[in-house]
Amino acid sequence: MLKSSMRHLIVLAVLVVGLFAFAACDRSNDEVNEITIWAWDPNFNIHALNIGAEFFAEVNPDVSVNIVEDAQDSIIQRLNTIFAGGTMVGLPNIVLIEDYRAQVFLQAFPGMFYDLSAYVSPSQFAPYKIPFTSFEGRQYGVPFDTGVTGMYVRTDLLEQAGLTLDDVTNITWQRLLEIGQIVYAATGVRTMNFDPDDMAGIRIMIQSAGVWYTDDDGVTPNLNNSPAIAQAFSVIRSAHDAGLTVPNNDWGSFLRTFNDGDVWMVVTGNWITPSIMAESSQFGDWAVVPTPRLDLPGAVNASNLGGSSWYVINMDGKEAAAQFLQATFAGSVPFYEQLLYEIGAIGTFIPALDSPYFDREFEFFSGQTILNDFARWTRDIPQVNFGLHTYAIDEILSIALQGYMRGEDLQTVLDNAQAMAETQLRQ
Repeated sequence: MLKSSMRHLIVLAVLVVGLFAFAACDRSNDEVNEITIWAWDPNFNIHALNIGAEFFAEVNPDVSVNIVEDAQDSIIQRLNTIFAGGTMVGLPNIVLIEDYRAQVFLQAFPGMFYDLSAYVSPSQFAPYKIPFTSFEGRQYGVPFDTGVTGMYVRTDLLEQAGLTLDDVTNITWQRLLEIGQIVYAATGVRTMNFDPDDMAGIRIMIQSAGVWYTDDDGVTPNLNNSPAIAQAFSVIRSAHDAGLTVPNNDWGSFLRTFNDGDVWMVVTGNWITPSIMAESSQFGDWAVVPTPRLDLPGAVNASNLGGSSWYVINMDGKEAAAQFLQATFAGSVPFYEQLLYEIGAIGTFIPALDSPYFDREFEFFSGQTILNDFARWTRDIPQVNFGLHTYAIDEILSIALQGYMRGEDLQTVLDNAQAMAETQLRQ
């Protein structure tokens, strides 16, 4: 799968020159009466677009908004197919792209996306979102939601173990494992879920230290000389060896680990909140504290997992599409307040982070103003360059981690991962 995806990327790169020439063609006819937007997730992104359409209707009632829902993988496949064919036929005016994938598109298809620099002020968004929504000094994406993480903890189980929220606030991962042993001894409940094929936890850990899978250029792999990756691997294996992990292998089993009470904490993006609250029997038993940090200089108790941004295709309707984004995701505090009120969506638009709507108390979390906490932590997320190869390197590191879990030497598995990355990701 990895080699196939890389061959596809190479093919796309070969098309760059032709696509650039095509994209440079005259597109002066920008008079449109409808813009089309592709996105996934009806309860989150699609709902946000429906609200946006209402806001835009007050600004430009002559242009309607056609919202098309599709799965994220399907959208990515459709974009690749159409771009590779060198045609604009079938493309939307606006598309949502996950932040981990953005630079692949911006660098492989120069000229295919509309420069939004005149419509977006990067300084008004969380700084960590800018490197992967921009390219060569130009702003192509409108940053949307934050994947700001937190540590959701069972306060009732902590209490049974003689612990309080203070004991798990602003701690390191090493300290978390020590607390995990205390909780397990007192309650028999383990600490964390573990899927050897999912590198989400590794990504959370290393971004808290301000590093990524690659050097600052976003291209050169840095796997075997990274204290953050080595320590993240060590945390996972130490938790497993201590009997503190619960295995899971898909989304459903991941949800069950905490809904069924198999673990007492979960560290992930804020978008998990509705799933935590879905288990009514645990009403009042949860709280959210800052993400644990690695024990490294400069590491912080804040990180990110996921998040997406909006992009305009450089074709007829691009100006109307840019105006839609400017009236909503790129510049409207009232719009973000309505998102917050209706779906609890936390954006990365800084002027909206001071909204009084963040002071809402969640009774499920014993009255905690969790939105306010997430907004505060968003400002502290370290800025990293996701580059082009996040998912490709995920696959490589998954192999390395499984070898390490079987008892192989840490440096050896990381050296092998480095060699594999250098070979398979060479451009």
